[in-house]
Amino acid sequence: MQTEEGRLEPEGLEKTWRFNQQSIANEVDVASRKNQFDLVLPDLGPYTLDYTSSGRYMLSAGRKGHLSIIDLHTLKPIKDMQVRETVRDVVFLHNELFFAAAHKKYTYIYNRAGTELHCLKEHGAVLKLQFLKNHFLLSSINKSGHLHYQDITTGQMIGNYRSGLGRSDVLQLNPYNNVLASGHSGGTVRMWKPTSQAQLVEMLCHRGPVTAIAFHPNGHLMATAGMDKKLKIWDLRKYDVVQTLPAGLAKSIDFSQKGMLATSTGSFVQVLDSQDYSRRYMIHTMAKGYQINKVLFRPYEDVLGIGHSSGLSSILIPGSGEPNFDSWVANPYETVKQRRETEVRVLLDKLPPESIMLDPTQIGNLRNSRKKEKPAKEEIEAEKEAAVAAAKNVSLKKKKTKGRRKPSKVARKKQEGIEQAKRSFVEQNEDGVMKKKKKQKRVTDTSIALQPFVSRKAT
Repeated sequence: MQTEEGRLEPEGLEKTWRFNQQSIANEVDVASRKNQFDLVLPDLGPYTLDYTSSGRYMLSAGRKGHLSIIDLHTLKPIKDMQVRETVRDVVFLHNELFFAAAHKKYTYIYNRAGTELHCLKEHGAVLKLQFLKNHFLLSSINKSGHLHYQDITTGQMIGNYRSGLGRSDVLQLNPYNNVLASGHSGGTVRMWKPTSQAQLVEMLCHRGPVTAIAFHPNGHLMATAGMDKKLKIWDLRKYDVVQTLPAGLAKSIDFSQKGMLATSTGSFVQVLDSQDYSRRYMIHTMAKGYQINKVLFRPYEDVLGIGHSSGLSSILIPGSGEPNFDSWVANPYETVKQRRETEVRVLLDKLPPESIMLDPTQIGNLRNSRKKEKPAKEEIEAEKEAAVAAAKNVSLKKKKTKGRRKPSKVARKKQEGIEQAKRSFVEQNEDGVMKKKKKQKRVTDTSIALQPFVSRKAT
């Protein structure tokens, strides 16, 4: 089994970005050459696309209503249909049997045969879709900036939050912790989870609107592109910029499984090297000036999918994909029986929405209690008895003054020590009772109508 990914290795003064797709196709095997194709559909674009987690199936959608599913192993269309309505975005659900499409007014869920299963009216006019496969949550952001989370197994709406920053069509999922990031017109990026109405993080990333966001597979790096013609690489462990690169008006960016970064500007695509993002690895220019709408790396293959104004393209990027797949996670060659077993297993392993957090390593740890636990009555009595016993055993020092060592005076001194030890415990209890009485008095001083509005912190 191959354990290392292949890369373009230049010799002497050669540069990897000087190799074009024709020269690469002449050197690779027949199976790899099949992954290089162009579908010209000039009347239905611009196109967007999505892959299954195994990389075997591709879902494409034209803005003018064309939807299709293609088996990339056989290059045969499974379903090709026209919905006769604007389609803004599409996404596969947990496998290739179901997918969601954001139409002009509502979001619809279809099966593999093209049958409409559900109409999700609560999402509104959606601009961008994302699917959280470990939690079975379909998330979307619509024209008015509302973020929705819906459980597709039960149909329950988990979260419906208002971003407060207006229209946004930039929404990306962090594969490491399943936190969503949305880009806004003010240059800010906000991160969300379904159980919190307030954003987890808000970062000022650009001096203009954010146009694209991408996350590294390890979850520690984030790339953002903006209208200020800059591409920034962020370290999410300290929320600081690692690199700032000139990128033009990048409309779409994406990380590969091996960390390469693809950016698209107009009809030009460039792939940056994973070892140094300031170094260009490969470039590709679309024929006839087709304007690129989306770039997306195909899982477990050295392929970059491109959706543009006149159809779809697939180009070879050596070394971009993971060479060895784990059949327990994603199997490109799974049978119908294996797919059914996998579907049952992932449903049983479904994670609750509460498990989504910025640092998933915190799951399973104990949270330190901020409030001090009050001691029980038995503990207080035991401490009181110990203090009394200690006061009884106190040995008084001898004093040479006449009359100071009388038995009556020694006994009186010991009794005073015992009473002092008891008094400290009595004073603690009285303080607690007095505080409770003061709180009750302050609340009862106000009128009955205003009592629900009395601030507890003020009391």
